[in-house]
Amino acid sequence: MNYVNHTLSNIVLPKNDDPLGGWDLYIKPDRDASCTSVDDGVALQGSVDLFTYFNACSLAKWTKYTGIQRVHLHLELADSNINSEYSCTIQFFGRSYLDSRAQPLASGIRLNRSMAIEREEGVLEFDLLIPETKHEVVGFSLDVRGSVTLKKAHYYARVAEEQINPVKLALCTTTFLKEDYIVPNIELVKKEILASDEAIAQNFHMFVVDNGRTLDVGALSDDGVTIVPNANVGGAGGFARGMMEALGSDAGFTHVLLMDDDVSISTESLKRTFNLLSLAAGSYKNAFINGAMLIAEEPNRQFEDVSYVTSTGVYRKVKSTKYYVDQQRYIVRNEHIDVEVPNAYGAWWFSCIPISAIERVGLPMPLFVRGDDVEFGIRAQATYMTMNGICVWHDGFTGRFRASVDGYQYVRNLLIMIATSGCASDKTFMMRVERGVRLQLKAMAYDAADLYLDGLEDYLKGPDFLASLDGEKVMKEKGQKNEKLLPLEELEPQYRNIKYSKRLLGEESVIDIPLKLVRSLPYDRHLLPDSLLRDTPEVVFYSGLSVFSPRTTATKTLVAMDLDGQHAAVRHMDRARHRQVLDRMQRLKEDWKQRGDEVRQAYKDAQPYLTSVEFWKKHLGIDDASAR
Repeated sequence: MNYVNHTLSNIVLPKNDDPLGGWDLYIKPDRDASCTSVDDGVALQGSVDLFTYFNACSLAKWTKYTGIQRVHLHLELADSNINSEYSCTIQFFGRSYLDSRAQPLASGIRLNRSMAIEREEGVLEFDLLIPETKHEVVGFSLDVRGSVTLKKAHYYARVAEEQINPVKLALCTTTFLKEDYIVPNIELVKKEILASDEAIAQNFHMFVVDNGRTLDVGALSDDGVTIVPNANVGGAGGFARGMMEALGSDAGFTHVLLMDDDVSISTESLKRTFNLLSLAAGSYKNAFINGAMLIAEEPNRQFEDVSYVTSTGVYRKVKSTKYYVDQQRYIVRNEHIDVEVPNAYGAWWFSCIPISAIERVGLPMPLFVRGDDVEFGIRAQATYMTMNGICVWHDGFTGRFRASVDGYQYVRNLLIMIATSGCASDKTFMMRVERGVRLQLKAMAYDAADLYLDGLEDYLKGPDFLASLDGEKVMKEKGQKNEKLLPLEELEPQYRNIKYSKRLLGEESVIDIPLKLVRSLPYDRHLLPDSLLRDTPEVVFYSGLSVFSPRTTATKTLVAMDLDGQHAAVRHMDRARHRQVLDRMQRLKEDWKQRGDEVRQAYKDAQPYLTSVEFWKKHLGIDDASAR
């Protein structure tokens, strides 16, 4: 049996003084130490810690997913002062979930020439076996005397060639008028993936599905990148087209990696994904890999990696959103928490799917946006793998609300998911729909309440209606109902200087349980006579999920403000509109009670066709010749 060294993960060295996420995600110098990015690596002085989000080794995960037991570290150091004694010492550490701090695995090792190979002048290569340990995550520090340049490094394992899976990875990103993101990402892939000397370079292709049809196909396409002009059919249609490109290719792709266009990436995430797929063993050979989303505005904070749908139809994260991955305890906790849960899904900002799963369960449902990734993950009954360093940075979602998406699309699409997969109770979810409508009415957001009901009404029209929808047209029409927030200076003078508290707005990170209960009280200002109401304007959060303070409950005028307090819309009580929305909700509830079982079965019966290549070719208006 022939054994080879197989790379697990690269040590990521910042290429400039302002790396993605900040230095603490890569290298942490002690107080008197320094790290400086140079052309051929990172110059180090003093004691530096590489037990970090990108540069620690997730030993327990590698063992679980691939079966490997021992890990090696390869280092390449350059320093004219390296001599027969040493210029730096390496110390290995391990840490598990219950540990209060990282534990030394053995005594520090003094690096010297006798331990190294010099393949080029002035550069010494060290191969070190990490001490055997049961710790979940391992890493190392370097104590440098003088100055040493760390040029390259990676973790690797000795494996039999027969253990290595043949992997052909198709990256599919769907874009719509996001050139500022997608073009730099294309160039980054070309430079750091396709032009690299790693195995992924010869087993990788990038498909960019251009829903906006604005990219220069000739200038951006080459042997490693294909630009695919596409109709604007939302994320679901764009990713369906990308899957079809991979399925129809003669390249023999084994996996499709779906990635949003408006993300910032480290190409190590792509390499680490490829390396993990190459060694995945047992049941994990058919597992999905989902990358974490780090918040662009707080680039050291992880927002989500894997989530699931509860029996009440709530999207819930497996892990807290308060994982600060520049801190060692969260680096370890991230790898300890089990993401293999029922009704799991991985968001498509970075989700790697086996081709075999697509062949087994079909393409995405034509949901346009919101929930296409959820529906697919649940339908595939996916097992997810996650790992530190497999991630993207994406703008955060706090304070972002569009009723056309978070009302209409959410209600319609989740009801479809419940019908096709049984992932939640439709009766319980209908209670949530009614609650959402009433919360919007409390805040006098009549159009938003109507959009919730639009979602229910369109769901009840059945799968034939869904199949025939022009998603772009529908979203434009629904978007006209979204509340328009204006800069405060454009409001009338009496509405410009109102004070507000974030605690009473809808930000989940600052709202506590008692306030959430207050929000749910069955109160509605429309039930009070005018004699008990004031005209004095008060502030609420524009999403409609505000907590109502006593000041807001008895006024006929609300200033709906964003979290930054810079933009707002003024709302006035409309009793007739309130009654109109409630009457409509009652009619739709009665319709659902009478026809709910019939509609639910119709969606279930239609799902195989709505996820087929045949349907998507028709929906996208393409023929066999253009669908690869």
